[in-house]
Amino acid sequence: MTKWVYSFGAGHAEGTAEMKDLLGGKGANLAEMSNLDLQVPPGFTVTTEVCTAFYANDRKLPAALGIQVDAALAQIGAAAGRTFGDETNPLLVSVRSGGRASMPGMMDTVLNLGLNDVTVEGLASLSGDPRFAWDSYRRFVQMYASVVLGMDHHSFEELLDIYKEEQGHTFDTDLDADDWKIIVGQYKECVEREGGEAFPQDPAEQLSRSIAAVFGSWRNARAETYRNLHNIPESWGTAVNVQAMVFGNMGDDSATGVAFTRNPATGERVYYGEYLVNAQGEDVVAGIRTPRQITKKGRAEQGSADPSLEELMPEVYAELAENFDKLERHYKDVQDIEFTVQQGRLWMLQTRGGKRTTKAALKVAVDMVDEGLITKEEALGRIEPESLDQLLHPTLDPAAERTIIATGLPASPGAASGEVVFNSEDAERVASDGRKVILVRIETSPEDIHGMHAAQGILTSRGGMTSHAAVVARGMGRPCVSGVGSVRIDYARERFTAMGQEVKKGDIITIDGTRGQVMLGKVPTIQPELSGDFSRLMEWADDVRRLKVRANAETPLDARTARDFGAEGIGLCRTEHMFFDAERITSVQEMILAGDEDGRRQALDKLLPMQRQDFVELFEIMRGLPVTIRLLDPPLHEFLPHSDDEIDKLCKVTGLTPGDVRDRARDLAETNPMLGHRGCRLGISHPEIYEMQARAIFEAADHVSKEFKKTVEAEIMIPLVADKSELDYLKDRIVAVAALVESERGCKLAFKVGTMIELPRAALNADDIAQSAEFFSFGTNDLTQTTWGISRDDAARFLTDYIKKGIIERDPFVSLDRQGVGQLIKIAVEKGRAARPGIKLGICGEHGGDPASIDFCETVGLDYVSCSPFRVPIARLAAAQAFLTSKNQL
Repeated sequence: MTKWVYSFGAGHAEGTAEMKDLLGGKGANLAEMSNLDLQVPPGFTVTTEVCTAFYANDRKLPAALGIQVDAALAQIGAAAGRTFGDETNPLLVSVRSGGRASMPGMMDTVLNLGLNDVTVEGLASLSGDPRFAWDSYRRFVQMYASVVLGMDHHSFEELLDIYKEEQGHTFDTDLDADDWKIIVGQYKECVEREGGEAFPQDPAEQLSRSIAAVFGSWRNARAETYRNLHNIPESWGTAVNVQAMVFGNMGDDSATGVAFTRNPATGERVYYGEYLVNAQGEDVVAGIRTPRQITKKGRAEQGSADPSLEELMPEVYAELAENFDKLERHYKDVQDIEFTVQQGRLWMLQTRGGKRTTKAALKVAVDMVDEGLITKEEALGRIEPESLDQLLHPTLDPAAERTIIATGLPASPGAASGEVVFNSEDAERVASDGRKVILVRIETSPEDIHGMHAAQGILTSRGGMTSHAAVVARGMGRPCVSGVGSVRIDYARERFTAMGQEVKKGDIITIDGTRGQVMLGKVPTIQPELSGDFSRLMEWADDVRRLKVRANAETPLDARTARDFGAEGIGLCRTEHMFFDAERITSVQEMILAGDEDGRRQALDKLLPMQRQDFVELFEIMRGLPVTIRLLDPPLHEFLPHSDDEIDKLCKVTGLTPGDVRDRARDLAETNPMLGHRGCRLGISHPEIYEMQARAIFEAADHVSKEFKKTVEAEIMIPLVADKSELDYLKDRIVAVAALVESERGCKLAFKVGTMIELPRAALNADDIAQSAEFFSFGTNDLTQTTWGISRDDAARFLTDYIKKGIIERDPFVSLDRQGVGQLIKIAVEKGRAARPGIKLGICGEHGGDPASIDFCETVGLDYVSCSPFRVPIARLAAAQAFLTSKNQL
């Protein structure tokens, strides 16, 4: 028979800390504390396998579970000296969740289970405190009704408030045993009236239904949201822990509390925690009473007159401090501990790795290395790479009030406030006056680049985590909230509505790109600080990792930011972004509207010096590091004006009529432009465009090489290649331009010509393409689109449903799809290296900054990843962790 139940307590346990997958984090740690001979109330864990069976069996517990539960209950009773359901000597238990990953507060708990109209009298007699017994009973009725019967807990709180008001009481502590008897009666009536059944008196029924309810809470709304935010698979399930109750509410020699072995906000090596005298655990976190500090130092810092635990119960505190040190040394990590003191005796209820700020996590990791507790490699494994975002962007002040009016996708981290504007021209104009703006758009396009640059943050009602707005905002380090479907934007009236609230142009809003929230008014922010601990950890990461880390950058600001964050070159320079600059967009449009090649070349001649200077600045900043430049990629119609004002302005410059411009726009329009006349196809139709860009690159490279007496490493990347012949056609022209520049300038250029692998056909024919390509860069944004047949700009509309319904675990545009896209990359790597052994291989899509995708890149042996500048530190740490994982050192 399958073993569903594992016992712990009374100095022994059937489980260990290594059994988190089966016992969940709480159950595994309760077993471990028992094995360490700490005072742990006896109990048992119902495994995560039961959770899987529960959902597979239409939310019914396995039939064989009851026998094992009864046997484990008998063991608890023997250890505690009480019997479950006994009228005179009742054993009471708690029922708590415990997944393998900590999800604090997301699932349900039932305390004081086993009480009924008879056992409450037995508890009163045993304790000698009827008030305590009836207070425990009313708590149980309320929790059971809420968790198991699905009733609103406010119904019970309202009854209690009304009773206290009628009796002239202010605090719960003013009520005596007779008061609590009356409240229990009212609560039971409420259960029968609103819950549709009498409150169950059979403890066995109470336990069975509570176990089922806690398993059921694995799929409640808040737990699902938390799992999605923290990438916790739904398939993991939760365990359930049933444990003998110990009571912190048995008088002034009893207490309950929560503590950390180090300060979770700063990482300082001091005990940090709170407790309440004569209370149960939920009172500490419920805010009904103000908790006290556990240490004298904490009390002094808070300026409180209430005694600390260290002062009130010195012997208990000394034992607790000993346990803190023992557990931290054993787990080699900060511990978050729950404890109860029952009539002077300390009981340990839980330990787990303490949640902490990123600043604290860095300090703790570095300090523990200095203390000899962990190695540098272990320290690298302690920091979640994604959490470094907290250090690189402004964050909202956690103490500030906020009025949330909408929630969307956390597309680009950080927080910003500003005046609402609805177009890029207004964003640029208002920003030039020194005022801060938030650009609000239904969706952004490449022509919004200047407005996005001028804005403090971007809000879009459409689009996903890899939409244009999200990708560009991350590259710029701008906060962005995308896909806010509840926001209705009216461009004509320059306003939007959300939750019945109307927000007009010029109104102030705040966006939180880390949480995906939109708020009214200005919410104060905290500016990021990079500590010495950050620098030390990054040095350790760089010493370990194999993968190089480059940045996606096309402006001097992006490039400098990338270098400041430790980038080892540019892995993707998108030249089309340069073309949208206000000073050159007209020349670009002239080139597009030209009737023949001569006209296009004349317009391109105007662009050449501007483009050359772009590359000069990038090469100067990178100082000999590799710079990969993608030649023009998007379809030409994206550069043409749309509004009447823009068309009129262009007509004055070119001498064309508005009709001519609109006709040309219609000629260039495509049904599906992302699969249309773009990338290398554009270069083949109009090779003069790529020739101008190649000349600009080569002339800039020669200039900077001579200026700094250091070879410039230019890598020219031809986009959207599907066949070797496309690459050959364009490579021949690029090489010819190089020869011409060498002849004109008397120089010798060092450059490579390669391609983006962003089409399945290119991946499958990589051996053929590699005969001409000197490097591959996997453009996983488009490779994911073309492999899945999904537009990334529209994917957010339905992929959330796919994730909720378990069809996929993660958005393939956020974290690389190993089974599909990953297999194509693997094929291309193997074929490319077979044809050209020294070929350089990298990735430059959004996945280049995703830790899970970086792990895949390490697995298949890529040479580098490239990501937005603000994700470079994340990629550096993730690359180190991926290498250590591959060597089984993490």
